[in-house]
Amino acid sequence: MGLLIDGKWSDQWYDTSSTGGRFVRSESQFHCQSDHAHFSAEADRYRLYVSLACPWAHRTLIMRRIKGLESIIPVTVVHPHMLEQGWQFDEPEPLYGFTCLHELYCKADPHYSGRVTVPVLWDSKQESIVCNESAEIIRIFNRAFDALTGNSDDYYPLELRDQIDAINAFVYDNINNGVYRCGFATTQQAYDEAFDALFAALDVVEARLGQQRYLVGNHITEADIRLFPTLIRFDAVYVGHFKCNRNRIAEMPNLSNYLRDLYQWQDIAGTVNFEHIKQHYYYSHASINPTRIVPKGPAQDFEAPHDRKRFSR
Repeated sequence: MGLLIDGKWSDQWYDTSSTGGRFVRSESQFHCQSDHAHFSAEADRYRLYVSLACPWAHRTLIMRRIKGLESIIPVTVVHPHMLEQGWQFDEPEPLYGFTCLHELYCKADPHYSGRVTVPVLWDSKQESIVCNESAEIIRIFNRAFDALTGNSDDYYPLELRDQIDAINAFVYDNINNGVYRCGFATTQQAYDEAFDALFAALDVVEARLGQQRYLVGNHITEADIRLFPTLIRFDAVYVGHFKCNRNRIAEMPNLSNYLRDLYQWQDIAGTVNFEHIKQHYYYSHASINPTRIVPKGPAQDFEAPHDRKRFSR
């Protein structure tokens, strides 16, 4: 995971020496403007760049699918191995023939300084990045293209927004980013703090899901779409690779049934690629797994029946 410094690529890992061994995530720099003046909803104008391994990109793929945007917004997928050049393409990407994602960032801003991350929502008309913040991209996908698709399903409804925002913040700090704070910690104290916060939060969500089918309200919302990518990677990657090993999601009855419920809904299974997920984490993070051996397990069955329909009554 390198970065650009004034448009020049530098292969630099995160520096935790100044943060007491704690991993601090860099903030996204390309944000969608509130007036949307330059980015109107049009078919085939935008392209989504993703990694099938990345949980932040995964949430945009889910929203793209459930909102019927697959024929309107094409996708380009990077290679799962993130090495000295950062995210790269198996073949030159279709718009400009770039081989590395950082070239696309420089196309948008020749003097860009910062991490080169996915997802990226690209505007081929303006030849610029609309947004590289997944939380904003899923909001765009949720409503901006409804007139083109005829799909008005709203996963961030007005009456639930305060509740969704609250659970999103809790889940992001402690679970979505919490697994990375465990995995990328470089001191025992930093790891212990992140580990305790992660599993305390999972216990809270486990108890919450013992009372209701979804995180907020009586139907799937953006909050569920943001939690799912972390949960689906947990037992395969985070338990071992990131040392998040107090217990597996499979051992938490409400979370494991909830995970199967989401996996089996609206063909969400089609957005999950365990080959990319395991290849990326175990192969790319040489400081954590220097042998780059990718484990064959664990065996998981997300098609098994779940008990979440008990709340439908």
